[in-house]
Amino acid sequence: MASRPSDKLVTIFGGSGFIGRQIVRSLAKRGYRIRVACRRPDLAGHVLPLGTPGQIALVQANLRYPDSVAAACDGAHAVVNATGTDVSAGAQSFDAVIVFGSEAVAKAAKQAKAALMVMVSGMGANVEATSKAGQAKGKAEAATSRAFPGAAIVRPSVVFGPDDRFFNRMASLARIAPVLPVVGPETKVQPVFVGDVAEAVATLIDRNVADGKTYELGGPATATLHELMQYVVDVTQRKRVLLPLPHAAAKLLGTLVGWLPAAPITADQVEMLRVDNVVSSAAKSEGRDLAGLGITARSYASIVPTYLYRFRKEGQFTVPN
Repeated sequence: MASRPSDKLVTIFGGSGFIGRQIVRSLAKRGYRIRVACRRPDLAGHVLPLGTPGQIALVQANLRYPDSVAAACDGAHAVVNATGTDVSAGAQSFDAVIVFGSEAVAKAAKQAKAALMVMVSGMGANVEATSKAGQAKGKAEAATSRAFPGAAIVRPSVVFGPDDRFFNRMASLARIAPVLPVVGPETKVQPVFVGDVAEAVATLIDRNVADGKTYELGGPATATLHELMQYVVDVTQRKRVLLPLPHAAAKLLGTLVGWLPAAPITADQVEMLRVDNVVSSAAKSEGRDLAGLGITARSYASIVPTYLYRFRKEGQFTVPN
């Protein structure tokens, strides 16, 4: 239930997605009216129960059509851009969705005279990154800041939650493969709970933050990808051999399987895994992290087992080790 009804409207692009719907939940609890802008409102009905009756509205908007984006922003106090894509293909390319789409949303938010804007990006965003996704996110951040000066940028590390594409994907592989290739085994990541990312966005809006700063979000624990794969194997109680892959071999693997509809990894994702994905010391010292926003980060060890148990041999009925 909403804690305090508000007449302020927040428009969320990508509000039906993994991170977006958690942002909807966090804002709904704070009493905001919410407009979820998405390409297929008919497939986004699952977000409506996250608020009280009438609190959340679904509207059709396509990032490639500026008029629809402008209409979605009309009358909004704040605009959140939580759109994105993991794979660049056809009309849903990195440039189209991440770069062009982000600029379109920022311009529309500015034209609508929204007071605030928050963009959900990701660690590794850099116009000079070796990965195409990292480059696109870097360009999108720059475009957003130009079009909407004062927009807050949120860069989470690897985001986890019950329907994530990180731990669930690892567990799916562990269920069927006796040998598990580990890409970038020494790369460090700082898994952050999707609910904490959503709370950070909601807090920025609650505090009327329009400082144009970049906030880096990570959980309380840092681990290598090899350690996380071993953790998944332990949680799912599978006896598997972990095979660290050198970069060249990993990139070849990504190239070979990247075209599959549900590819476990792509060549571009291999590139992204060459760089550590952790909160910088500068962000910590300047309060541009979860702690600086007054949020106590939840660890993956306290949450991941609550949804990975289904990957054990007998699911929840598996006898603990």
